[in-house]
Amino acid sequence: MKKSRGHKSDHGKGGGGDEAAILETEDLDFTGGMGGGVGLDPDTISLASVTAVTTNVSNKRSKPDIKMEPSAGRPVDYQVSVTIVEARQLVGLNMDPVVCVEIGDDKKYTQMKESTNCPYYNEYFVFDFHVPSDVMFDKILKLSVIHSKNLLRSGTLVGSFKLDIGTVYSQPEHQFFHKWALLSDPDDITAGCKGYIKCDIAVVGKGDNIKTPHKATETDEDDIEGNLLLPEGVPAERQWARYYVKIYRAEGLPKMNTSIMANVKKAFIGENKDLVDPYVQILFAGQRGKTSIQKSSYEPIWNEQIVFTEMFPPLCKRMKVQIRDSDKVNDVALGTHFIDLRKIANDGDKGFLPTLGPAWVNMYGSTRSYTIMDEHQDLNEGLGEGVSFRARLLVSLCVEILDTSSPEVMSSTEVKVEGVPKISESATGKVEEFFLFGAFLEATMIDRKIGDKPICFEVTIGNYGSEIDGVTKVKSSSGKKSGGDGDEEETELIHGSSDEEEGDDDNDLVSVSTTPPMKPVITDRNYFHLPYFERKPCIYIKSWWQDQRRRLYNANLIDNIADKLEEGLNDVQEVIKTEKAYPERRLRGVLEDLSNGCSQFLTLANKDQNQTGRTKLDKERLKSCMRELENLGQQAKTIRTQVKKNTVRDKIKLVQNFLHKLRFLADEPQHSIPDIYIWMMSNNKRIAYARVPSKDILYSGVDEETGKDCGKVKTIFLKLPGKKGFGAAGWTVQAKTEIYLWLGLNRQRKDFLSGLPNGFEENKMLKGPGSQSAPPISLTYMMKQIFQLRVHMYQARSLFAADSSGLSDPFARVFFSTHSQVTEVLNETLCPTWDQLMVFDNVELFGEVGELRDDPPIIVIEIYDQDTVGKAEFMGRTFAKPITKMADEHYGPPRFPPQLEYYQIYRGNCAAGEMLAAFELLQIGPHGKADLPPIDGPTDMDRGPILPVPLGIRPVLSKYRIEVLFWGLRDLKRVNLAAVDRPRVDIECAGKGVQSSLIQNYKKNPNFGTLVKMFEVDLPENELLHPPLNIRVVDCRAFGRYTLVGNHAVTTLRKFIYRAADKEANNWNTQEEIIVNYEPEPSIKKMETMVKLDSGSDAVVKIEEDDKGGKKKKRKKGGDEVEEEEFDESMLDWWSKYFASIETLMEILKAQEAAMADAEEKEDQDISAEGGEIKPDDSPVKGKKGKGKDKRRPGDMPEKKKHKLNELQVYPKELEKEFDNFEDWLHTFNLFRGKAGDDDDQNMADEDRIIGKFKGSLCMYKVPVSDEMQREMGFDSNMGMFQNIPTNDPINVVVRVYIIRATDLHPADINGKADPYIAIKLGKSDIKDKENYLSKQLNPIFGKSFDIEATFPMDSTLTVSVYDWDLVGTDDLIGETKLDLENRYYSKHRAICGLPSKYAVHGYNVWRDPLKPTQILAKLCKEGKLDGPHYGPGGRVKVANRIFMGPTEIEDENGLKKQTDEHLALTALKHWEDIPRVGCKLIPEHVETRPLLNPDKPGIEQGRIEMWVDMFPKDMPAPGPAIDIAPRKPKKFELRVIIWNTDEVILEDDDIFTGEKSSDIFVRGWLKGQQEDKQDTDVHYHSLTGEGLFNWRFIYPFDYLQAEEKIVISKKESMFAWDETEYKIPARLNLQVWDADHFSADDFLGAIELDLNRFPRGAKTAKQCSINMVLNEQDIPMVSIFKQRRIKGWWPFLARDENDEFELTGKVEAELQLMTAEEAEKNPVGEGRNEPEPLEKPNRPDTAFLWFLMPFKAIKNLICNQYFWLTVKLVVALLLVLILGLFIYSMPGYMVKKLMGA
Repeated sequence: MKKSRGHKSDHGKGGGGDEAAILETEDLDFTGGMGGGVGLDPDTISLASVTAVTTNVSNKRSKPDIKMEPSAGRPVDYQVSVTIVEARQLVGLNMDPVVCVEIGDDKKYTQMKESTNCPYYNEYFVFDFHVPSDVMFDKILKLSVIHSKNLLRSGTLVGSFKLDIGTVYSQPEHQFFHKWALLSDPDDITAGCKGYIKCDIAVVGKGDNIKTPHKATETDEDDIEGNLLLPEGVPAERQWARYYVKIYRAEGLPKMNTSIMANVKKAFIGENKDLVDPYVQILFAGQRGKTSIQKSSYEPIWNEQIVFTEMFPPLCKRMKVQIRDSDKVNDVALGTHFIDLRKIANDGDKGFLPTLGPAWVNMYGSTRSYTIMDEHQDLNEGLGEGVSFRARLLVSLCVEILDTSSPEVMSSTEVKVEGVPKISESATGKVEEFFLFGAFLEATMIDRKIGDKPICFEVTIGNYGSEIDGVTKVKSSSGKKSGGDGDEEETELIHGSSDEEEGDDDNDLVSVSTTPPMKPVITDRNYFHLPYFERKPCIYIKSWWQDQRRRLYNANLIDNIADKLEEGLNDVQEVIKTEKAYPERRLRGVLEDLSNGCSQFLTLANKDQNQTGRTKLDKERLKSCMRELENLGQQAKTIRTQVKKNTVRDKIKLVQNFLHKLRFLADEPQHSIPDIYIWMMSNNKRIAYARVPSKDILYSGVDEETGKDCGKVKTIFLKLPGKKGFGAAGWTVQAKTEIYLWLGLNRQRKDFLSGLPNGFEENKMLKGPGSQSAPPISLTYMMKQIFQLRVHMYQARSLFAADSSGLSDPFARVFFSTHSQVTEVLNETLCPTWDQLMVFDNVELFGEVGELRDDPPIIVIEIYDQDTVGKAEFMGRTFAKPITKMADEHYGPPRFPPQLEYYQIYRGNCAAGEMLAAFELLQIGPHGKADLPPIDGPTDMDRGPILPVPLGIRPVLSKYRIEVLFWGLRDLKRVNLAAVDRPRVDIECAGKGVQSSLIQNYKKNPNFGTLVKMFEVDLPENELLHPPLNIRVVDCRAFGRYTLVGNHAVTTLRKFIYRAADKEANNWNTQEEIIVNYEPEPSIKKMETMVKLDSGSDAVVKIEEDDKGGKKKKRKKGGDEVEEEEFDESMLDWWSKYFASIETLMEILKAQEAAMADAEEKEDQDISAEGGEIKPDDSPVKGKKGKGKDKRRPGDMPEKKKHKLNELQVYPKELEKEFDNFEDWLHTFNLFRGKAGDDDDQNMADEDRIIGKFKGSLCMYKVPVSDEMQREMGFDSNMGMFQNIPTNDPINVVVRVYIIRATDLHPADINGKADPYIAIKLGKSDIKDKENYLSKQLNPIFGKSFDIEATFPMDSTLTVSVYDWDLVGTDDLIGETKLDLENRYYSKHRAICGLPSKYAVHGYNVWRDPLKPTQILAKLCKEGKLDGPHYGPGGRVKVANRIFMGPTEIEDENGLKKQTDEHLALTALKHWEDIPRVGCKLIPEHVETRPLLNPDKPGIEQGRIEMWVDMFPKDMPAPGPAIDIAPRKPKKFELRVIIWNTDEVILEDDDIFTGEKSSDIFVRGWLKGQQEDKQDTDVHYHSLTGEGLFNWRFIYPFDYLQAEEKIVISKKESMFAWDETEYKIPARLNLQVWDADHFSADDFLGAIELDLNRFPRGAKTAKQCSINMVLNEQDIPMVSIFKQRRIKGWWPFLARDENDEFELTGKVEAELQLMTAEEAEKNPVGEGRNEPEPLEKPNRPDTAFLWFLMPFKAIKNLICNQYFWLTVKLVVALLLVLILGLFIYSMPGYMVKKLMGA
């Protein structure tokens, strides 16, 4: 009852969902053994771990990790698609914005939109990458808006928004859809919001498919605040913050003799300086900060801090910290560490801001031995798992939220570097001496490629133990990391104490870090082993680290809980998978363990609070972990009570989330002790390594805190370093070691050997007095047990295809200890049944008997493909633990004989099949082998030396008959360059089989002549053990040669097992009649309530009342205002129906979402059985959107087209998905050929291996057959179970393909657009619609139908492709989709022509099937041998025992009513699934959405196409003409806008003379765009009050698509464009008010934008017109010009002031009138005030010349008001000048007078 599982490594994604690698033998009689008491409620019994019975006796072995190959660092394909829809509220006046999308170094720009603050772009950009996922997710996506960029100038940045790709990828569906990105200015963080961009961002990796969410209504999305582009849980108001990263110092840098000059210098001068010039670089949110460079230092001290300014919370998950070596030529990274911000912060209400340290972070990377060209340099950049310790760096991080309003905040976001004070020594904890001990118990499976030079193992921890720069002998520089003559005193200080003070008696202990070299011995063709036998080498290392064990202990506590949980979940899934009883009891046990573990954590984790070196993060994480675990424990208790048999699966999902959470919490962001590396060295070359996290082997006095591998024997597989480990090289084991490790404080050392298997003696290095406490350098085992291992290899399934034929020649090699054996090779199969017993005699194992019984070593099974030449190829590996029997035990139940179990085989990281086997390890006692249980194989087979699996173990068989329906072969490609001509299918299962008839000429008719054949075979009673069934196709060539074409293995036959139908359930032979009442009216009402019922929320109801937020605001005042013309039948076309249906789909999807959300909420509150009331049938959650009732639901929604609109069904996916691939009786099996890919996802690589398809079916049942089945088969014994199957003779069909539109195409041209056209291929017909390509469209509307004649079975695959038209060169394929028409044609769902919801003989909904409903119904009844149809009076029709009701009258074109049964028949057809026995859903009239794929980019969607296919057999009446689905031509309209007056326009100019404020007002308007049709009024000069009189008419002709509410413009994109491009833009009228200036540029004063479909009704007077009309739209009645046709009123003009607030800058009185082009022609008017119908000239007051009449007033104003002081100053100055002049004038005369003495 022992079990071992492939334990998924901790570094993985914590996958609880992982298949258990090893199943268990479990014969517990659950029912009897559990709970015993009869009175117990079966719903409360819980079951502890099945393994607990034995595991805890002696748990000396850890679980091995089964997944070998590193997945990190391998490049993968990613595609990032960004749609920029529009921008709003951009800050700035009259700007010309461009949006720039930047990912890494790629930049793409939208077009420039002129003079608008809310530009509409709707442009789509795609970026393709081929990089490792870590690199991808760290890339920063930056959206920025740039103002007035052109060829010459780069423009000015308005604002930008950043997030990393990882954030997008972690969103549901990997995308943000129609969200608003908030722009901020990185140079001015005080400025606030600079506007919003509405965009979609999606990241698609290989194999992800993107669901296009349903478009919400415009109004929902206009709520910007509610739809910000932010992940869940990030507050909408993000603040600016400073991130301070302090870099103190680093230790243990590797030697980098980067410059060869250094060696030359050393030779001449004899200087040996440290040869590394380190600096630290930090990348965060697209910004880069660097410290200073410390020249020539291995122990650099920086004491600097790097300050980033970024929004908080940041949308970038990781900060990348690198130590780099500065060099003139190239700087190389020495090591990289990522700080994951989610792990150092907590956003809960009791959370904390990101904080870290001060703490040491360890960096790992390439090996430390220096080479000029480092092959593992990538590892130092942080890609992939480091293979050696590189350095450690002392850092701390803290975040401070900025108050941007305070004046002293620096406003730019530049990265700054500042000095910080030195940190005290004890800040990171007290330095302690640690002791690491390891013993190698076994080294086997050493790859023979290494060569037979002596091999040794080196163990290092940090730099201790390393050969190159390690510290083996500890002198006074106890803490010195790197040898060399550095400054030893400093280190002495750091570590505070040298050894002597420890007072230990092992002060002269020398560390031994390598095992002695030993020559390997051959095990078999592939592997060596080292002959340790009873002498096991040991290593031990002393090292000094800061004592931060508490961190590791807490991580271990959580990890232990998580491991237990993961194992328990695997158990539960195993129980479910193998269909054992009571999985719910096991799950309750798991939850019990979980809650106990959590409460234990709370008691243990809180110790050692006052330890030195505890950082803020330690305290906060402890608090948050305790909260989280307490919470988890509570939830586990609650869920435990809710686990019932029927809820197990849902609960497992919830518990899986707990597991992810625990794994997340366990990952400690602050490192302490570095990880341990074990390297295998051969001849001093490093070959392979293993990395053991230090926490896993850390010792603690408390068991729960101890690492999971501490003091246990662990099987470790060594792997190749770095990129060498990718692909095939990484799958082979380099070496398997059984190693015992123990790490702890030196003073805790006393029990370090206690976990070893007992029975050894220690061998010390020195004999002598001090040697008692010295650790041993080797162990000699005295106790030895002899065993016999029996390996029962039964079979394997779903193995890899290793040969080019698509098959393999598998054999298995089994390793146990130093022994190995192989099974026989079975040729050409992927499902070998070896049925072989392998006996390993005289296996020697060391240790005590009891321990070996409970903890035997593991067995490794490797599966290889035998090649005739060369080495066998590796196909996968799995592990197992044998069930052990001691010599004195009885061989019998419950443990023996062991049961066969399935073991999951892995190749690299991928599952590569399963193996069915059993293993027993039997001790050979004193009497030798005579005591062993005998091997009694089946007597009926003789296989020479090969022993078959014995009777007690092989499965019990019973006889089954397998019937095979051979239909035909399809799409066979060439094999070895020759076309397949005469194929045959061979079916084989468990050694028996049957061959199809030969297809004589594949090209002429690929179907088989004989349809059904059968064979009998012995299969296991247990369905889970059924072997696979192999389908092989061979081509019979000339001269009796056969070539294998391809093969397919049906791994599970369960779905083909025939089970007699349950008579009662389907009220079969019941006589009573069941009336199915489908009267349309009441059912609608019913439907409404039903929807309310099952979505359980208001969401749906709201839709019904509010009618899509006013998009169709027809019923604002009840239905009365609606114009009648809307309902003119002749106006409706197919598109009306299509758009109405799409709306319905959106509503249904919304209802579903609401229901899902509701269901989840409900689940959280209480999972009670009452939830089951709603019939699953109608529940929208079930995804059955096609229900008849559902379809009529929109009828109740008061919409404009409510009365007559019949809808079709829009499927958001392929029709096949909805109807189970149309495999209701005809199945398609893909045939594979060629080697399977080495890629991570086999499924993707398999696409290329498909060489064709086999169509047919299987049916199996036990024989002899029961009477009931006999009766059912009674129709035609040749056909067996396959009754009522049509013949497979060729049929001629007309295929009519309707292509509606494509969406989100991948751009194919440099300009980021494509010129798509449709190409259709079916058999020999190939239609390319190249002339009708659509220029520069990524969402083209094709609206075309194509008729093709085809013959089934030859032409059965229809390929619809979208190509990109190119003027020169060949056209590129954008994407294609393939449909299998044959399966559709023969399907019982009748996929040849969808059934419309109503029967009509004319109009848009005309019946398009050549057969009328009555004929179809009669035909179906005849085929299904049903009684009926009987049409009765009163609108009833009876089919079998069901009665349908419906209307019986129909109107023809002239409005005459006639009697008809068609409606009745259609009602029956629409509910065909209710018919007993033969009923199934018939396909409604529909549109399907198919993804377009491109073979060059497998698995990544290149867009979608909406289409449908009708098929009409030629032997039926010919179908009518195709429905016209040509795209609607836009309707021509003319919008006439009369600008009557303006008022309260702000006054911009100051009059020089009068000083009055005034404005020279004019109004500008445009509809399509400033370049296209802007018009200006004349200027009203010198308005003093802001009043302007215009009486001016603008005329805007435009083409309008009513259904899409868009204006269509065709224009050439540039002067070089080849053709015109069609654009669709929203119908928005822009009006702006300007101040005209003669000499300078005109000043922009204000603007308003009116969406013609919904804009505020104008105010009646200027007074009532206010800014609220635009800002509070929800309270204002909205109108649509398309309904009102004419409207007059006042509207406000707005602009933004300095604070970016809106302010009112004027009001305009305008009149809008809309006319169709015809009306406008009849009733023409002139622009401006021109004829015809001229407007009168406005009577403007002549303010402009008033001041001539009042000169005094003007002068008074000039002197007294405006220039008073100036005038005073001027007068004073003039007087002074006058006096001076007079003085100078009179001076000479006066002087003369004086002199002359006159």
